[in-house]
Amino acid sequence: MACVTPQPPGPSAEAVVALSTDAIVAVDTEFRVTTWNPAAERMFGWRERDVLGAPAPIVPAELLAETHAVMERARQGGTVSIVSRRVRRDGVLIDVQVDTSFLRDRDGTEVGWTHVFRQRRDGTAPGSHLVERARLVRRLNDVVADISADLDLDAVLDRIARSLTELTGADAGGFVLIEGDRLRLVSLTRLSEHLKGYTAPLDGSLFGELLGSGRTVLLATEDDRSLDDLIWADLEGLHTIALGVSSVQGRPYGALYALYSGRKVGHVELELLELLAGHAGVALGNALAYQEMVRRRAQGQAVVDSSADGIALLDEAGRVRTWNRAAAELTGCPQEAVVGRPPPFPLPGAAAEPLRHRLDGGRWVEILVTGVPGTGERVVDFRDVTQAKQLEEEKDLFMATAGHELRTPVTVVQGFAGTLVQRWDRLDEAARRDAVRTIAERSGTLARLVENLLIGSAARSGELCVGAGPFDLRRLIRETAAAFDAASARHTLLLDVPEELPPALGDPVATDVIVGQLLENAFKYSPDGGRVLVRAREEGGRLVVVVEDEGVGIAPGDEERIFGRFVQGEAGDRRRFGGIGLGLYIVRRLARAQGGDVTGATAGGVTRMRFTLHRGVPGGRSPAAEAGGSGVSGPSSTRSEPDCGADRPR
Repeated sequence: MACVTPQPPGPSAEAVVALSTDAIVAVDTEFRVTTWNPAAERMFGWRERDVLGAPAPIVPAELLAETHAVMERARQGGTVSIVSRRVRRDGVLIDVQVDTSFLRDRDGTEVGWTHVFRQRRDGTAPGSHLVERARLVRRLNDVVADISADLDLDAVLDRIARSLTELTGADAGGFVLIEGDRLRLVSLTRLSEHLKGYTAPLDGSLFGELLGSGRTVLLATEDDRSLDDLIWADLEGLHTIALGVSSVQGRPYGALYALYSGRKVGHVELELLELLAGHAGVALGNALAYQEMVRRRAQGQAVVDSSADGIALLDEAGRVRTWNRAAAELTGCPQEAVVGRPPPFPLPGAAAEPLRHRLDGGRWVEILVTGVPGTGERVVDFRDVTQAKQLEEEKDLFMATAGHELRTPVTVVQGFAGTLVQRWDRLDEAARRDAVRTIAERSGTLARLVENLLIGSAARSGELCVGAGPFDLRRLIRETAAAFDAASARHTLLLDVPEELPPALGDPVATDVIVGQLLENAFKYSPDGGRVLVRAREEGGRLVVVVEDEGVGIAPGDEERIFGRFVQGEAGDRRRFGGIGLGLYIVRRLARAQGGDVTGATAGGVTRMRFTLHRGVPGGRSPAAEAGGSGVSGPSSTRSEPDCGADRPR
């Protein structure tokens, strides 16, 4: 085993900072000092305990804008180095080189800034007029960058007003906006807040005078006019007003006012004001354009969000950039789960034909993709076509099933009829009777199939006609059961119907169809035989009929699915048991049309189909009829024996 000589630990970051010959100052996102090393104490004179937790006292007031701009640029990445001045504790300005970097912790959270200071002693520090002018221009550029970093119009106006006093040394200032033939004060600094929003006529104002002169800057002093009647007189000791025009897209938009109550104004201040006003127009133009873009984007987003279709915008790499509310609802994928990733479904090919796709949840969507001209972006529109897909599948299934169910009896009828036509004279009486009996039986099968199709169509369209009157349910059950009593030698049909069972309220023809279908299913889906029980009781003012069998049963979770159109219990049931899957669909619709219901479940190896009806009284009417049919339409829906309910063929 190789031996590894342990290395002594290196110096900690705290030790490196403490031993550095450069002054190192770190501040948090609130500009409060968090690190102040011994070299900083020696350079600036403040002890660490004097400055921790408070803003660094080393930045001269006139350099605050420069410092803020440098810190903002550093926040975008990289280190920003400048030559500037800082103030010591004794008030002396010293020339320094400052390297500013932005700090983030390991998870990307913003921590603050670190400043590394080196004092300059090579004679190249600012001092001459040209160097000082260059520093002022640099300060202006930094301020403009700081202003342009924000695209919110109100924030831009506030930044302009604040930067005005920092750059020009003004004691106060503000920005006025042209609104038709009036001016409105929209932003101010070092003035009473109650002045904000003040309006005045453009004509007769200093701004009006400036616009009339064709110049871009104007200087007004108390020596050549009275300033006491102006709103700016709120500044005590006001003696000079300087203003410059800010234009947006070549048209005057507003003006910057610099107010002085202390220092005198020179040409440098006027030049800075003019430059700042020009740059302010650019920043305001950007903010206005952004505001309009946001407004239009909000309108477009509102349209997208209100769309019932799912809408997604993909970038050039096929990653989702926009994902509307309908998209999240259709797919079950929230916006945060898909933005920055490919959509959770395939896209149509180059032919741009719509693509149908089944989502993981079982929902079908139709997907259409359109390219955005001039970009590599694509708009994906997809909508829920589950019902259309189900209808399409139902139609296909109906055609296949109905064709299969019709083919056998039609073939038999056709064959025996052909035999009778061609061989009538050669067949004896018994053979002819057997052929006719077979034709009659298979014709009955065809008639029942057609009847179920017609009833199913009427149920689908809400046009079922049922009667509403009292009838003898006990007798109906016994007569219907008698038709099945000898249907199969493997089955034992039992009845448990009390003699005192009260009359039911509804349609006896429709009820005969229901009970007959439930019995037919009980025999059909118990192919190995067993007991079939029909039980009837009165429960809570309703009559309940239960049909039990010991057959294949209903799979858990399919208790509702079996009542759908063209549905059978298992995928193989259609080939095994035959039928088109309309029986239980019709049964439930007929039961509900009478104000009752049919449900089913399997427990303990026994399948129970439960059919309920209202208890009848002579001359009474069903709740379904009283409510206008509860989805049952047609003029005969209130008659006890409607002409639209034919006897169920046997």
